Amino acid sequence: MERVPVGSSNIASIGYDANSETLEIEFLNGSIYEYYGVPAHTHQELMNAGSHGSYLSANIKNAYPYARTQ
Repeated sequence: MERVPVGSSNIASIGYDANSETLEIEFLNGSIYEYYGVPAHTHQELMNAGSHGSYLSANIKNAYPYARTQ
């Protein structure tokens, strides 16, 4: 999955696959997490958020199943 670099104090890049509704987050420490069942509008809101990290914490982390892939 292709990820887009973002300006964040904790997140390095964000990727999204609309077909599988999978959101991929690469953190600056090198860890990568995939969140499943994330609607396209949530991904878009994350990308447009003033703080990617705050949006992730408030709207995605505890709302969708996830797995650490790296």
